[in-house]
Amino acid sequence: MSARPLYVQLADVIAEKIKTGELAPDRPIPSENHLAEDYGVARLTARRAAQELRERGLVVTVRGKGSFVVERPFTDSPEGEGGNTGG
Repeated sequence: MSARPLYVQLADVIAEKIKTGELAPDRPIPSENHLAEDYGVARLTARRAAQELRERGLVVTVRGKGSFVVERPFTDSPEGEGGNTGG
């Protein structure tokens, strides 16, 4: 069993999906209810995982709409800078 809190482990799973492109920029991540159901965790754990992702700068939450993947390169490298021309 990992010493890391469950919400951090769940946030890591979602972060990896963002990194690989499975969860694309400007697209929603699953709701807290769906995360809880899909991963077999409490809704509070899913909520804390979403908070962790916000603190990492990977998602933004819009009240009443959900949490969305931010549009930015996953790494700090200059690659991809200016590559997103959405508006």
